[in-house]
Amino acid sequence: MTASSDTHAKPAALTVACLCAQWCRTCDGYRTVFEETVLGLRDAGVEGMWVDVEDQADALGAVDVENFPTLLIARGDAVLFFGPVTPHASTLARLLGAALADQLGPGATIDASVLELPERLRRLR
Repeated sequence: MTASSDTHAKPAALTVACLCAQWCRTCDGYRTVFEETVLGLRDAGVEGMWVDVEDQADALGAVDVENFPTLLIARGDAVLFFGPVTPHASTLARLLGAALADQLGPGATIDASVLELPERLRRLR
């Protein structure tokens, strides 16, 4: 592959994982919002995952989710965002829009267990 073709390579898909719990009523209401928003951005390269923190605890490893919903946004193995969000379509759309425009990056130190999360979540697919 030449240097010029590298500059035109399609960027890795953007993965957004919603970490939730089956018993969480907020997550129940948010799931439709999440799925519709991600579906609407599929052509832009956004892939979504709904991850139950109890049913899929092995994939989370040492990651401790205390608030719901919590989102992980990653491009390949690079974590762009990890944290709880308000359960609104507009919040999700703003975050994903910023990530797609390469305007989103970790603002705070991210725990090493979270940095390993994109790879572990890919195993769920």
